[in-house]
Amino acid sequence: MNYKMVLNVLGKVFLLEVILLALPMIVGFIYNESSYMAWLIPMASLFVLGAPLSFIRVKNKAIYAKEGFVIVSLAWILMSAFGAVPFVINGALPSYADAFFETVSGFTTTGSTVVPNVETIDRSIQFWRALTHWIGGMGVLVFVLAITPGYNSGGMHVLRAESPGPTVGKLVSKLSFTARILYGIYMAMTVLLIILLLIGKMPVFDSIVHAFATAGTGGFGVKTESIGWYSTYNQAVIAIFMFLFSINFNLYYLILIGNVKKAFKSEEFRAFTMIVVVSTLSIALNIMAQVGNFGMALHHAFFQVSSISSTTGFSSTDFANEWPDFSRAILMVLMVTGACAGSTGGGIKVSRLVILCKSVTADIKRMLHPRSVVAVKFENEPLSKETERNVRSYFVVYILIIALSSLVLCLDINDFMTNFSSTLACLGNVGPGITKLNGPMANYALYSPYSKVLLSIVMLVGRLEIFPILILFTPRTWKK
Repeated sequence: MNYKMVLNVLGKVFLLEVILLALPMIVGFIYNESSYMAWLIPMASLFVLGAPLSFIRVKNKAIYAKEGFVIVSLAWILMSAFGAVPFVINGALPSYADAFFETVSGFTTTGSTVVPNVETIDRSIQFWRALTHWIGGMGVLVFVLAITPGYNSGGMHVLRAESPGPTVGKLVSKLSFTARILYGIYMAMTVLLIILLLIGKMPVFDSIVHAFATAGTGGFGVKTESIGWYSTYNQAVIAIFMFLFSINFNLYYLILIGNVKKAFKSEEFRAFTMIVVVSTLSIALNIMAQVGNFGMALHHAFFQVSSISSTTGFSSTDFANEWPDFSRAILMVLMVTGACAGSTGGGIKVSRLVILCKSVTADIKRMLHPRSVVAVKFENEPLSKETERNVRSYFVVYILIIALSSLVLCLDINDFMTNFSSTLACLGNVGPGITKLNGPMANYALYSPYSKVLLSIVMLVGRLEIFPILILFTPRTWKK
């Protein structure tokens, strides 16, 4: 383990969080809020820790797979731990367990909340919640790679550990340029969304906060009624952008360099689009009699399908209380499916499910024709046995985590379906569950402190796609 390199990168992450915490403090000054100590205390603590670590002299600057997993896991845990402090000092969430849950939910872009009435908390806290979504959506370490030179030799392991999907590659030869391209696309789409929301007469503050939350596919808003409080135009804009942020950002790069045909031939993109279209039509037909007309049913169906499949968690209506079981069952399936690899969305990822289906089909063919050679292809490229094995392992561990976490949550006072959907929502980084107790108009305050800590871990495991967190707590990782 290259301890000096790990500490050096963590020092830079701490200094980055100092800058991030300064932004909501500025918002507090703009709105004449007096809780500036809520920001200065964690900023000072992070600076005292980060400055010495960032100046550690590192002779061996190589980052291997082990270091990459450890750096990413520790960075996310520690950023969440320090990022929770403003909630406690401000008084928005007096319990540190609640504050840690809220911050982890923000950075992992889950959007599950324990705030009973978000409209009563300070604007600076509202801004911080949304900013954690925006940073966590593309990735904390991806941002560090984008602004810090010198990590090309081993930064790929960091990128693989933090970026969602079964495979990760560089867009260009230099990793720092790849990170800058990704964040450039991310920023441009966010700015465009803010402009479109302003055109729809959404207030400036609300437009920025909801753009951050939509871009990160997070779901923290500033209204108790979520997006249902705003106009149909703004709901439609956010629904479209939730879908756009669910798509692999590599496809946007292909479009930018003029390779549009290859982008739209993406197997994962076509599968994801088909899932969204079929789910939307099925739900629209199912709720049409309840809503009153097909047009409005289609609007709410597309918004909720886009929200859940992108794992954003916004809502335009109280589907947990108002929709039939068939529609809610579809949303539960979408919680597991998730978005595309290389996007800001969560879930298992469509690419993994496509690979898993193809792998099972290939196994059946081999059973029928033992002497035949059956290759599994994805995106017109043959898959290695290692990738197939990793996808299967990921799926098995994912199911085990759902089962075990749901059982442990049942030690709390809530019913099994609430606990089960809470686990699905947190592991898939979706946000709201599908029952009355944890749906879009409810929150997670009903859980005990130990359950909130467990769900916080589940959110981290889901966002970092299981293995970095498991590797962090494996004793062999820390051996020389």
